[in-house]
Order: sequence, then structure tokens, then C-alpha cells
Amino acid sequence: MKTPTDRAGLTDFFDRYGSALTCGDVAAVASCYALPGMVMSDSYSFTFATPAAVALSFLGAAPGYHDQQVVAAHAQLRDVQRLSEALRMVLVEWEYLDSAGNAVPGESYRYLIRIGAEGPQITAVIAVS
Repeated sequence: MKTPTDRAGLTDFFDRYGSALTCGDVAAVASCYALPGMVMSDSYSFTFATPAAVALSFLGAAPGYHDQQVVAAHAQLRDVQRLSEALRMVLVEWEYLDSAGNAVPGESYRYLIRIGAEGPQITAVIAVS
């Protein structure tokens, strides 16, 4: 991806990822990750090396979205840094909507994205406050 199209391509990618997350499509979520991958926060970190491991790690997120009646997730790309030809660091602030159309408090993450022949894929996720 060239820099002018980075943001549009990344926006499309995160739209698909957010849709997969909120509808519980763990296979589609898993397809958004390069392997091996890593997720980090202040209190935990874990890695995964197979699509099944990615899917299992996100099975726990689906009940949280369901409990909050989250039906949509919109990614706002706050920053895109080009690290190399293929790597981008993307700061995403998620906005969620519940089934009544109300805003649900979102979260922010930094995603290390590798852009390859198959398009963008997440290599690492860092929860940020």
C-alpha cells in the first residue's frame, strides 16, 4: 500500500475486523491476524500461532459485546505511522453502538499491521489508556 491509500485501505480493514468482532465471527477475526501474533495490556500478554488459537482467544470477547448489547463497532484511525515498506503502527479508537443506537464506551489500541499480498493483517495489539 502506498501512503496516500494507507488510511483508506486500513479503514476498510478495520471496518471488516470490527464487524467480525461484534457479530462473533471468530473465523473472520482470525483471518485478520498474521501468525504468530501477540496481544498485550498492562495486566496480561499472550501469543498465538494458529488460526484456531486466535479464534479461541476471541471467544471470550463475544459475551462481553452481547452483555452490553453492542451491535456495531466503528474504528476511528487516530494515527497511522509508516515504520517500513510493509509495517504500520495504527492507533485506533473504537466507538461502539448498542442495539438501541446508543454509544457504548469504547477502547483504544495500537495495532502493528503488516501489509502483504493478501492485504493488511494484525501482528500485535497493544491496549492503551
